[in-house]
Amino acid sequence: MKTHAYNRLYLEDAMNNLGTMLDCAVNAAHCDLFVFYEMFLSSGVASQMEAGNPRYLSGMSGMELMQLVLKKSSDKTLPVVDYTPFDRTPEYWAGWALAYYQWYSTYSFSFIQRNGLSISNVLSLYLTLHEADLSKFVQTADTLIQTYLNTRKNMLKTIRKQSHFTQKELAELSGVTLRMIQAYEQGDQDIIKAEAGTVFALARVLGCSAEVICG
Repeated sequence: MKTHAYNRLYLEDAMNNLGTMLDCAVNAAHCDLFVFYEMFLSSGVASQMEAGNPRYLSGMSGMELMQLVLKKSSDKTLPVVDYTPFDRTPEYWAGWALAYYQWYSTYSFSFIQRNGLSISNVLSLYLTLHEADLSKFVQTADTLIQTYLNTRKNMLKTIRKQSHFTQKELAELSGVTLRMIQAYEQGDQDIIKAEAGTVFALARVLGCSAEVICG
């Protein structure tokens, strides 16, 4: 059973605030959505929401959250914003749905962004899912993330087989133990967390970049 970081009573406020924050950033402050969302992830605001800090969930408005992200992540003068929302924009829906999914899945916003469900991908789902029940978004998000993780987990195995090496041969040529190669291919160990020397040794033998091995 998943343990959520905060009580469901705060969820509606969190969803509205994240939606308003993205809507305001893009449609009032004229920020690039991807750039602003990366600011959100690195500013500490995302981690405070994940941890269930009431001040960030409901104690501030979405406008104030946007201003805080910009203040923490940029030395530029904060834009003068005239924000009068008339309807839910695609950007609002993206933030609204993401806040729910983060709470429901217990994944961090950063994990979600890096593993198959970037903010751009979420926005692309607007036309097909914005009128559907949130459970449809959850199902889609789960599928995208699991597909991405499975692809990354099997990348080393795929490249090794394409190069016509057995696990034992790759171990002997790279200096990486057979046990570790098996663990990476089976997903028992995350190759993303491997030492750089290990990844580069495997890449050298397989004739590809370290980035390709890491998916």
